[in-house]
Amino acid sequence: MTKSDDQILLDRLAEEARKGRISRRSFMNYSMAAGLTASAATGLWTTSAKAQPKRGGTFRLGAHDGNTSDTHDPGTYLSFSMIQLAHTFRSYLTLIEPDGSLGPDVATEWEATPDAKNWTFKLNPKATFHSGKKVTADDVIASLNHHRGEDSTSAATALLKDVEDIVKDDDHTITVKMTSGNADLPWLMTDYHLAICPAQDDGSIDWKSGDGCGPYKLTETEFGVQYSLVRHEDWHLEGAYFDEVVLTVLNDPNARQTALVTGDVDAVTQIELKTKSLLERDPNIEIDNVPSAATVTMPMFCDQAPFDDVNVRNALKLSINRQEIIDKIAFGTATMANDFHHSPAMPYWPDDIPQREYDPDKARSLLKKAGAEGLETQISVADSVFSGAVDMCVLYAEHAKQAGITINVKREPNDGYYSDVWLKKPWCVVQWGARPTPDVMYSLAYKEDAAWNESHWKNDRFNELLLKAKAELDNEKRAEMYREMAMLARNDGGTVIPMFTNFVYARRSNVKHGPELAASWQMDGARACSRWWFEA
Repeated sequence: MTKSDDQILLDRLAEEARKGRISRRSFMNYSMAAGLTASAATGLWTTSAKAQPKRGGTFRLGAHDGNTSDTHDPGTYLSFSMIQLAHTFRSYLTLIEPDGSLGPDVATEWEATPDAKNWTFKLNPKATFHSGKKVTADDVIASLNHHRGEDSTSAATALLKDVEDIVKDDDHTITVKMTSGNADLPWLMTDYHLAICPAQDDGSIDWKSGDGCGPYKLTETEFGVQYSLVRHEDWHLEGAYFDEVVLTVLNDPNARQTALVTGDVDAVTQIELKTKSLLERDPNIEIDNVPSAATVTMPMFCDQAPFDDVNVRNALKLSINRQEIIDKIAFGTATMANDFHHSPAMPYWPDDIPQREYDPDKARSLLKKAGAEGLETQISVADSVFSGAVDMCVLYAEHAKQAGITINVKREPNDGYYSDVWLKKPWCVVQWGARPTPDVMYSLAYKEDAAWNESHWKNDRFNELLLKAKAELDNEKRAEMYREMAMLARNDGGTVIPMFTNFVYARRSNVKHGPELAASWQMDGARACSRWWFEA
């Protein structure tokens, strides 16, 4: 459903008022022209003007999921704390706006040839690295090439595999040439690995120094512990209202929330959902509950027993009571999933696929067919994956008992979970941040040769459709392809997907933000440090 022209105008007026870029008289005139009464326009002005950003102060953020093994190499980004940090001190070609639309970052505009094979990006001449060097086409080309080629160890290599060449048209223009069309390429450029870093003379990038062209400049780095930053005064976009930012890694949820309640930090990521109602009673705390396409997955290695049998995989998918998981673990802050990694928040959502229900009797039947009656297996999980992750697995194990399945829950250390457990152990729990389109998600985690093919699943028809859908400009045909891909993943794939989780995080009441929050990552698309401000 699209907004009316009047509503679009009102939204824009509110945003202009929030940013202090329109007078009260002009605001009132335009609002009444859009159909508001004088009293309603006054109320909207008051609400919007109150939200006008103020500069100043040190923003202290307590973030989960940080590891001592983290690095500044964008190709190795895994943990949420590094994703948050990356969006604070680095920039990308494009970004996801608070309303979910695609917006400019280092690139100011982009356009494609009719077959979507060649994309030209115009760069912002004001973009500057913290070292003082201007951002040029050479930097952007080197940054993207860091994730390309046989020698690249980047997790984003699969995203750029269809890139044939990246050429410099002039100092502030590049063209990305594809072997086949990709209608989603500008969206793909928001991926958190594809940060713009300074180029070196040999065509590589300088990532070790921590130089970036984002809203804040790093002053101190202690991986997995704490990061200190100061405002980059030459940042090319609006925002960066805080003078300084301190990001502290607080993996323990209790420590995180205690720090918020006592005022030791100004905001925290991922609160404990079971204590959400208690936090809501504190007048000094504000909770943000944002529906998203963030996904909890339980990938099984399809090339290892017992998961190499599709009947076993489907038996495990039938042995989880998703509604009870949402009610008791997510406390209602989630949307039920259906064992394919395509959420209602993404385009081309196939809403006619039947919901998989909890059916332990059918699961028993499939296990018998596989010769795996009385199955006993182990799932790895850590508290830092998401609030209630371990409890979810314990509850799942209770569900599975009704199908004659024994699931042993292995609690893993928080530190190093994504480097030592994910992609290493045959069955584990993962939380994926929201991706903007199904192509990005499927290319990252389901494509046969993707570095993050977390279930080791290989399906020729799926991979064929992935290539076709990527280049298809007819939306109806593209939707049909994504529906078939969803069915293949649901019925043959190696991933149990219980739910799409809301992003639920909290802040002190003196921390303010705009009327909308990006649903791409926690903390306003991981951009709270540059988009939020302190109330005067």
